[in-house]
Amino acid sequence: MKFAYFFMLLAGVGAVHAQTTWDTSGNGMLKGPYNFRQVFYYSPDQYGDVNGLQTQYGTFTFDGNGNYSGTLTIYGPELGDIGAMTVTATGTYSIASSGYGFISYPCFQTGNYYLTECSHTPIFGLVSAQGIFVGSIGAVAAGNDMTIAAPVANPAPTEPSFTGSWTCADFDPTTGIPNYALGSLFTLNPDGDGTLNAGEITGYVGAGTSPITQSASALSYTFNNGIGVATFPAGPAIPIGNLLVAGQKYFYLSPDGNFLFGGSPTGFDMIVGVKTGTGTPALSGLYYQAGLDEAGQKVGGLLDSWLGAFNVIAGAGPQTVLGHRRITYRGGPYYASIGGSMTDYTYTDTISLAGNTFSNTSANYIVGDGGAVVITSGIGPNVGLSVALQAPMPTAASGVFLNPSGIVNAASNAPFTARIAPGELLTLYGSNLASSTLTAGIPFPTSGLGGVHVTIGGLPAAIYYVSPSQVSVIVPYGVTVGSVASIQVTNDMGSSNIVTNYMANTAPGVFTQNQNGTGYGEIEHLGIGNSVAPVGSVVSDASPAMPGETLAVYLTGLGAVSPAIADGASGPSGTLSYATNTIAVNFFGTAGTSDFAGLAPKYSGLYQLNVTVPAGLAAGPNFLNIAGPDSSMAYLLIPAAAPVASSGTAGVRPPLQ
Repeated sequence: MKFAYFFMLLAGVGAVHAQTTWDTSGNGMLKGPYNFRQVFYYSPDQYGDVNGLQTQYGTFTFDGNGNYSGTLTIYGPELGDIGAMTVTATGTYSIASSGYGFISYPCFQTGNYYLTECSHTPIFGLVSAQGIFVGSIGAVAAGNDMTIAAPVANPAPTEPSFTGSWTCADFDPTTGIPNYALGSLFTLNPDGDGTLNAGEITGYVGAGTSPITQSASALSYTFNNGIGVATFPAGPAIPIGNLLVAGQKYFYLSPDGNFLFGGSPTGFDMIVGVKTGTGTPALSGLYYQAGLDEAGQKVGGLLDSWLGAFNVIAGAGPQTVLGHRRITYRGGPYYASIGGSMTDYTYTDTISLAGNTFSNTSANYIVGDGGAVVITSGIGPNVGLSVALQAPMPTAASGVFLNPSGIVNAASNAPFTARIAPGELLTLYGSNLASSTLTAGIPFPTSGLGGVHVTIGGLPAAIYYVSPSQVSVIVPYGVTVGSVASIQVTNDMGSSNIVTNYMANTAPGVFTQNQNGTGYGEIEHLGIGNSVAPVGSVVSDASPAMPGETLAVYLTGLGAVSPAIADGASGPSGTLSYATNTIAVNFFGTAGTSDFAGLAPKYSGLYQLNVTVPAGLAAGPNFLNIAGPDSSMAYLLIPAAAPVASSGTAGVRPPLQ
């Protein structure tokens, strides 16, 4: 009956999202026959071990108008003697013009009363420029998962057409114990005649830090109706046996022949792979991503699933990446007690490719031929995998056009997949947004600026700045947290398209000195504590933060405040207006203390966080992490003057809080 309980979990959240209004103008991005695979791990106990595992795979046809149907094979221990069953399934989907949206959980009936399912629970995801959907149901249900769906290749792949050099990553938590999850990386060199010519498989077991190898020479493969079947050595997997990747694996190829995904028909792993070329591929623009991780560094171990995007903001190596992940934690002593936790995480990274690969302390990155696909394979104790695909380019309308992927935190430039918060200063990008460039005085008007009006969640937004290609506004405090907020710009030329996003309690973003969301923050010395710098001067290499001094961090996105203020009004200078959400701060993993988090006095749309610098920081740049109840950011650097007392470097992000 665990199988029935699994569907009860899904059904319990389906009704919440059935009532939401979502932009469906991108439904045509999913059209035609698709290969589909989902792996799902749910019902964790107090130790983080999962009590339910399920795999679903098959072929669906999307009609381009929000409906799909097809054949689905379901495998899981809850099926008992049945083992696996194949059903006819139907569902709906809603995809925005950005490619962001959700697919309802497949509906099916088998004639067996406890195997009847129709929850319409959404699988949240993103559709890439190649039409590939990557997603996760974990944002709303009690479990962790990963879903990939790609258009069926036409003509159908065959043994002779499957050639070239491939690099693949496999994540396999089949034991149900996160600390024994397997993460592997291997190459395939199919000869077009049924032999894969695979080399050595390298991987990790859960929280282990020592790599393990497995020989996998002379593997065989076949194709049946365009679906590949690879046969790896048979036998038990580690830690019971000695194999990282074992048995039969199904895999599906993308239409361009450069990406594959799949896994075992009777197991719970996910494999992703890219065809690799020669030379260094180009990474550029916005990428959509999804992943699964075993976070072995956390007490008890647990599984994470996540969905998000990253933007490559530097064209030459090393390349700077600014990214966002919506992470769902499940398991472990703490998370089991609350049923899980979800947070929006904004981060920065640096990638310097050597050929088509890059490695840091937590993962190996492999970039496919042409740079359209990036996969990662985690390094113990952070085993896992992810896939990132280039986002579609928006097509501007002839009138007022709001870029659906151009809704960003005005301070951090966090990708649009991050939720937005009341009181957050947003930047909206597009075309024909205004006929001239204007900046408002305080208080910022909610009745329009230069004939430009913006609504968020049906409420008028206070406007700070307008120009033909950019508008800056404050999210109204009255928009309901947890709702879907519709965003629209109206001016004398007409109304823009509607862009939708979800509301959160917080979405912290600190203004940076280079104004692109990376590097040093706009942080000032307050002349309190051990400060030796002039009051109001900016923290910099020449004037670093001293241990024991109190600094003022200027940011946006801390959410609701008390006493409340009118939209667009300035922060009071008499009785200060405090953020009602709990805000935590740490410097490279070392907690800092704060005596104020709220609206900056006399400023509109600006928050201020006063924080005391802890002792023991390494000299030089340190990551500053600011976290709310449902968000965390670790993209910001602050220079410290403390003597070296830690082996950490600024090249490694601090742990999530």
